[in-house]
Amino acid sequence: MTSLALPAGDLFSVITTAGRDSRSASWKSLLNWPRFGDDHVDYEAETPAQRNRWAVRMDEAVMRADKPVLLIASGETCHAAAWWARLSPTPYVSRVAGALLFAPSKAANDTDDRFASPRIVLPFPSAIVGTESRPLDQRVLALAEGWGSRFVEQGRESEESAWQQAQNLVLKLTARVVERDMRIANCFPVD
Repeated sequence: MTSLALPAGDLFSVITTAGRDSRSASWKSLLNWPRFGDDHVDYEAETPAQRNRWAVRMDEAVMRADKPVLLIASGETCHAAAWWARLSPTPYVSRVAGALLFAPSKAANDTDDRFASPRIVLPFPSAIVGTESRPLDQRVLALAEGWGSRFVEQGRESEESAWQQAQNLVLKLTARVVERDMRIANCFPVD
């Protein structure tokens, strides 16, 4: 397994998931990242049994992480990651700081029985990452709304590296969760 080279003191354990046969994951072509992160979970879900084994491997990868997890998925694995996040126990998903979901496939969607789950937003901040060359369509907007994700278009010029842009995006998304938790905590009196 190839490891994502990140500067010391990096904030996240990066877990990627993509199909075994995917030659070039979307995040590699969009952001010039390596194919795998700190941990990688090969995706295969033609049957419910394969999907469930993938979910167990995802649980194990998240629990092995030594820092908050940045989950990165591409294509059909975006739908699988949303399914996993909606149905996994809190001890697993609470370790995920955020998710970057690259180009969710048209083949899989919320009506696909393999990924049937409650229609609730994901339990962590997330963003669907698109490109200027791939126009935003109503299907992606519906996914973003259903998952509680932000849509981010890559391709604009920036002085920051692609990795710095991604980290800043997750920090912004995570800040929303912290602000919400603080508002809730302030509602309760402290003795």
